[in-house]
Amino acid sequence: MYINKKNYWVQLRCLDKILKKILLYSRINIFKIFVENVRFNKNSKILDVGTTPILDSHENIIFHQYKWKNNITGFSNQNCNILKKKFKTNKFIIGDAKNIKLKKNTFDISFCSATIEHVGSYANQKKLVSELFRVSRNYVFLTTPNRSFPFDFHTKLPLIHLLPKYMHRKILKVIGLNYFASEKNLNLLFSKDIERICRELKITDYKIIYNKFIFLKSNIILIIKK
Repeated sequence: MYINKKNYWVQLRCLDKILKKILLYSRINIFKIFVENVRFNKNSKILDVGTTPILDSHENIIFHQYKWKNNITGFSNQNCNILKKKFKTNKFIIGDAKNIKLKKNTFDISFCSATIEHVGSYANQKKLVSELFRVSRNYVFLTTPNRSFPFDFHTKLPLIHLLPKYMHRKILKVIGLNYFASEKNLNLLFSKDIERICRELKITDYKIIYNKFIFLKSNIILIIKK
């Protein structure tokens, strides 16, 4: 079958635009859940773990939506100086989220959106939650795409991520999505995986909430209260 490559790329760009709008809508709704479930005030210090060097409004949602932006510190394994164009007074730290070089209870709130699925193995994911818990004084607010949702926004493919992981990754390699086929770049979670992490870390005061899209649970939200 002949494929018109020009039309294909036009369609793909259109799909990207649609997905970005969906992501923005979803992340704004997640921020509303943050506001409804986390106690904070104008003096609360927030560490945003997983800050990404992109100015688009659907990325780094807390920087775009939070009222007292100056109290947010970005934490990333990438150089985020580009964000200084918009968030001139904010501080950005480069480091490893699995080994945050900050003292215990440094921030009132650890905020981590759509990052845990990108840190690699289950052991690494557990280290991330442990570090978020350690450096926060009051709350951990963590979000991640729900592996149970029928569409994966990373690969832009439906259903195959529900297969056993070795099969999912093999298919991604076959169709040329080698980056997402690697566990270190994409490792989606079910809510039971989040619960297991909390149980193994002996974290008891937490709750899991879901962000919904078309009546389905699209995102898992973990809220830990210390």
